[in-house]
Amino acid sequence: MERSILNTFRAMDTSDGAGVKLKRALGYTPLMRLDPFLMLDAFSSDNPDDYIAGFPPHPHRGFETVTYLVEGHMRHRDHLGNEGDLKQGGVQWMTAGSGIIHEEMPQQENGLLRGFQLWINLPAAEKMKPATYRDIADTEMPRLDLASGGQIKAIAGEVTIAEQTLSAPMKGGQTNPLYLDVVLRPRENLTVPLARGHNAFVYLFEGRIEVSGETVETHHLATLTDGDNVKLVARKRGARLLLLSGKPLGEPIVQYGPFVMNTQSEINQTLRDYRDGTLTAQSSLL
Repeated sequence: MERSILNTFRAMDTSDGAGVKLKRALGYTPLMRLDPFLMLDAFSSDNPDDYIAGFPPHPHRGFETVTYLVEGHMRHRDHLGNEGDLKQGGVQWMTAGSGIIHEEMPQQENGLLRGFQLWINLPAAEKMKPATYRDIADTEMPRLDLASGGQIKAIAGEVTIAEQTLSAPMKGGQTNPLYLDVVLRPRENLTVPLARGHNAFVYLFEGRIEVSGETVETHHLATLTDGDNVKLVARKRGARLLLLSGKPLGEPIVQYGPFVMNTQSEINQTLRDYRDGTLTAQSSLL
């Protein structure tokens, strides 16, 4: 059964970190989550004033962050001693688990910085596991060139399209996310299989598309009904979009800023841990 659009939302202009300007497409209110996805931020600017201050050291607990840098150069450093360069097309996959403190800083003084940060919830049984971190270079992620000139890049998960299977370096887990960067040429159409019962959405960051006859505009996020696949049709100028799906956890969510747990008492304990300096007790802080 083909999926259609359930709801459409325009990304909200906001800022985060030390004043980085961005668009929050998912998660700007508690009702604007889509289990297991908590938040999606899009940043894109060639004005260094919009991004140069970056994201100084800040904490997380209870979920994963996936930073996808479409264009530009950023550096990551965390309390575990991990340091890495995030370059054009690369991904930084961080599991905050029981607690992490990290910073993400631009490594350019001018030019375009463009990318996304996605937050994925962790199941209750995994919220207090040790923090981990991985850099994935652009060349590690598989691509499929479409017959009409478009392209699909698999950032997470596995999918079979036109009898070809794309298998990303990061896949599986309880939420089993699928994360695709899709480029469509003018009037090109694409059908992508999606696991039934998994929540899914499309975020359009270039051009316009149609999903089951309904138009999605640039900087809009469309949540999808359940089904086995989704058909995407680019309008006359083509399109570029993110397509994501994941298995819902169905667990209660209590969030306080960068901390996402299941109960208020767990949030209270997290705040005490951060205040007392024990949020990252397994290793030294930055």
